[in-house]
Amino acid sequence: MTSDSRVKAVGDIRTEHLFDITVDLHPRLSMGSGPFGQRILFGAAGGSFDGPKLHGEVLPGGGDWALFRPDGAMSPDVRLTLRTHDSALVHMGYGGRWITPPELRAEMADPVKRHQIDPAHYYFRTNPLFETGAEEYAWLNDIFCLGSGYLIEGGITYKVSQVL
Repeated sequence: MTSDSRVKAVGDIRTEHLFDITVDLHPRLSMGSGPFGQRILFGAAGGSFDGPKLHGEVLPGGGDWALFRPDGAMSPDVRLTLRTHDSALVHMGYGGRWITPPELRAEMADPVKRHQIDPAHYYFRTNPLFETGAEEYAWLNDIFCLGSGYLIEGGITYKVSQVL
């Protein structure tokens, strides 16, 4: 196999912890099965985020318009509004993938057991992007992040890292 001479070394991808975010969720609203799978709205009821550079609250009103594919995978489609401790508003949006092994799907569907499953047994990754007009947080408009999520009682939590 020959290598392409146009390929250059760009360095390893490095990350830095941005914040942990917990989103409290309203009860799910199923929109039924459509041509791409089952669409379910998990409405945001509030929450909080905390990290070394910013912290604050998740405002009610956003949510995840999740698509559960026929193969069992879930594709999140999330839009949230964050309010920092000093009252700046930040839009946070992300997609991603949540892959649950077939042997865990029954437990994941159980409202009591789903929070007890070790997150190491499923794959839940997101790609958060931010938008704000707040001058002190304008740096958020220019970064790319990765998140690793897991279920908690009443909602979901993510560890969000900035890609450097």
